[in-house]
Amino acid sequence: MGLRFQKRIKILPGVYINLSKSGVSASLGGHGATVNVGSTGRRMVTLGIPGTGLSYRVPLTGGILIVLIAVVAIAALAYFIAPDLVRSGLHWWQPKWFPLPTPATPAS
Repeated sequence: MGLRFQKRIKILPGVYINLSKSGVSASLGGHGATVNVGSTGRRMVTLGIPGTGLSYRVPLTGGILIVLIAVVAIAALAYFIAPDLVRSGLHWWQPKWFPLPTPATPAS
């Protein structure tokens, strides 16, 4: 079995420098979607379902970049139109012991 080393340093929220035995890389993103640029210039996208351990990793190409930008734009537009619906859609994977935040009722 080979020895592995990995250290992640937080620069800003969602921005990390990754140190490993094979080199240095930078990551941008958070839970569910991350873009990573390695020391060789190789760009990778990781998409996952937080809390499940399931993820998919693929090289970042022009077509994938366009799809990611379109998905983010559609999600942002949907959030401005119906924020409660988007929030509930983003929390579909969570077990029932993580309740959805309840909207505050205005005081009369």
